[in-house]
Amino acid sequence: MTDANPTAATPSASTPARRVTVVGDALIDELRDEHGSREFVGGAALNVAVGLRVLGEDVTLVAMLGDDEPAERIRAYLRDYGVRLVESPSAYGTSRAVSDRTDGEPRYEFNEAAKRRGIRFDTAVRAALDDADLVVVSCYPFDDGAQYAALLDAVARPEQRLVVDGNPRAGMLADRAAFLANFEHLAARSLLVKVGDEDAELLLGDSLAEFVQRLGGDAGGTTGHGGGAILATAGRAGADLHADGSSVHADIVTLPGPVVDTMGAGDATLSAVVHHIAANGVPQTTDAWTDALHEAMTIAAATVRHEGALLRTPAHDPVFPS
Repeated sequence: MTDANPTAATPSASTPARRVTVVGDALIDELRDEHGSREFVGGAALNVAVGLRVLGEDVTLVAMLGDDEPAERIRAYLRDYGVRLVESPSAYGTSRAVSDRTDGEPRYEFNEAAKRRGIRFDTAVRAALDDADLVVVSCYPFDDGAQYAALLDAVARPEQRLVVDGNPRAGMLADRAAFLANFEHLAARSLLVKVGDEDAELLLGDSLAEFVQRLGGDAGGTTGHGGGAILATAGRAGADLHADGSSVHADIVTLPGPVVDTMGAGDATLSAVVHHIAANGVPQTTDAWTDALHEAMTIAAATVRHEGALLRTPAHDPVFPS
């Protein structure tokens, strides 16, 4: 276990924290490379939840955990960062992802719990969703029709407060067509949707630009999926934000030090954009979206200069919010 806890401190905040509920995965990331094997508490939804808390928001994570030692590690990690946890039980134990980087490109393997992940929308989960100013859904089993129907039923006013990141993973994808159809259906009802170049390749076998067009965006920036925005991330090519007839681009940001691990870049980018919306409202001008996207790319650049997916800021290491 190599999760390093930074020194406790309280970040400055110019606005009161907003209540954000994040729904999705929580797991143990096992990284294997030429130096050996190391483990981190992770999962895309968990990374976003902790990232938002580091940035000062009031955060609840809804995720599936087993009755085992890895789950205790995840619970302790979330307590350390002040993220509330609403658990769904797992009959298969706690999810685990293995990233093998011993010879070139990473290869990912997932255990049975990760492949069969799901959320029980009980009273506690519905209360966490109802109480939130913003709801973020990441790495959700959109290819499970019952799970998708339950999510759709549980989130009220999605056009005003729902942020969705499909975050598909080949090793967890049971039905590609169903995942794509349900993700696009929810994206059309959301405040903000995030897509990446790897998502486009996996779900469409096509380009990110084509995926953005399918979601209602075009080269001119117009969006037609219910008036929301599209955050499109493209790794080394930076990111674009399409909203309300405009489109802005941000290149990757250069900071001191080498790039160590790109695993958390997308989650950090999403956390930063959601934080900007929570603090300032949805940007209404091209300049405001440009500022939000540049801020997000700067935070992502700081994050990738450390091992693991924990969000970092360029001014200082992440802190424990109180």
